[in-house]
Amino acid sequence: MNLQNLKLLQESLGYQFQNRSLLETALTHRSCLNQPGARDTYERLEFLGDAILEMLISTYLYDKYPDKMEGYLTAARSAIVRTESLSQVCKQNHFNDYIKMSKGEEATGGRTNSSILEDVIESLIGALYLDGGLETSKIFFEKFILPNAKDIIALNQLKDSKSLLQEKVQSQGLLSPVYQTINETGLDHNKTFEVSVMVNGQSLGVGRGKNKQEAEQKAATAALNRLESPK
Repeated sequence: MNLQNLKLLQESLGYQFQNRSLLETALTHRSCLNQPGARDTYERLEFLGDAILEMLISTYLYDKYPDKMEGYLTAARSAIVRTESLSQVCKQNHFNDYIKMSKGEEATGGRTNSSILEDVIESLIGALYLDGGLETSKIFFEKFILPNAKDIIALNQLKDSKSLLQEKVQSQGLLSPVYQTINETGLDHNKTFEVSVMVNGQSLGVGRGKNKQEAEQKAATAALNRLESPK
């Protein structure tokens, strides 16, 4: 990875890594494993960062909302750390510009793939924790994730599209949505899924994504838009 790029990223983070290889690994997608010099990917750091992020947001919500019950806190945490929310943080701060991936992965939309962008946010948190301790990862959380979290809570965007669609169709006395994978394309490590959401035997929306969860959410969003549009 270009040293100048790493310098710019560290300036953006407001933190200089003692072990720069941690930062490099946090930005390396598995599509690079066959390339010269690539020894590891961000996946282990993502695993660690995911746990740290959950702890940080749980602590923040517990302290910030002493009058809220467990159900609300759980819904708020889920909304803040879901794929769409974290990928938005990644794009807003241009962290996706620094991801190291193969030309093939990039050509198929890897740099805007919500799942990859979510993973990189978590891997960065893991790398910051290992390099500078919990306080360093907490600073990242407060600087980059918390503003988005506050917006989600203020706008009451605690429910994802699948949950909203479930409520919508139930309120109309319809059967629960059924999600069907109608197409899969690409290699095993780089698949694109196409999912249709069915209500009472009728397809209300189709979504595409790099995993079934993302495709289902997009299908639900399309269905909501259809149900809410003027007849």
